[in-house]
Amino acid sequence: MTKLYIISGMSGAGKSQALKIFEDFGVVCVDNMPVQMFSSFVDVCLKNQNKYKNVAISIDSRAGEALTSFKNLLAILKKKKIDYKIIFFNASDSVLLRRYSETRRLHPLGKSVSNGIKLERKIVNNIFTVADEVVDTSALTIGELKKTISTLAGIEQSEKQWLNVSIISFGYKYGLPNDADIVYDVRFITNPNYIHQLKFKTGKDKAVKKYVEKQEEFKDFFNIFSKLIETTLPWYIKEGKSYLTIAIGCTGGRHRSVFTAEKLADFLKDKKHKVKLNHRDVLQGR
Repeated sequence: MTKLYIISGMSGAGKSQALKIFEDFGVVCVDNMPVQMFSSFVDVCLKNQNKYKNVAISIDSRAGEALTSFKNLLAILKKKKIDYKIIFFNASDSVLLRRYSETRRLHPLGKSVSNGIKLERKIVNNIFTVADEVVDTSALTIGELKKTISTLAGIEQSEKQWLNVSIISFGYKYGLPNDADIVYDVRFITNPNYIHQLKFKTGKDKAVKKYVEKQEEFKDFFNIFSKLIETTLPWYIKEGKSYLTIAIGCTGGRHRSVFTAEKLADFLKDKKHKVKLNHRDVLQGR
């Protein structure tokens, strides 16, 4: 095991979101690990270090009285020569109260929110006092939280790699993709389907590519479209978005949308973005 991250903090301060961010960074995450199982789980990780190279484990007030033995747990980790870092996520009482009010969630300790916060601070104090890093999320956006975690964890990854871009080509006759964040219609491009020698080819074939790319409308469109996507992606990253799906549609999803999706994917890969390409309807109607 290269590194163990012990994640703790106040309920409502962003622990769950932090675990999701660690997971996006490729770290194996376990939420609410019982303290009694901690040592045994670490042994499992040590025996399979390829799978459990970096691990993040969340321990918080839900552990109750077991947290009184937290320092003993750290002694065990030191004895096993585990490289660990304790990160405690905190926020002001007023911010925690506001977040509970906005989400209308019950406090995990089963008390009123204000009393729950006071009691929780006492319970997690054993972790707070030995934390290597304390992150106050009171004024952090998701994007800023992601950047903070990246720095604390020493994860060497460009911000562009934080966003997973999915590009889907589709045919309108088969319906819109349900998970699309951005949908663009390229049916204004002259349809290769009506050219006999191109009808049974796809946008991945050289002849179709040449036919579409030589159209002035396509050249002007793609120049604007690609720059628009390139310009907006950093803003999605800043807001902390991890996944973005761009759907490009034409009538049947076999020619124009396929070629445009391929070209956009190549464009974004050249800009060092993580891109996944899927041609949903390319085999329809064959």
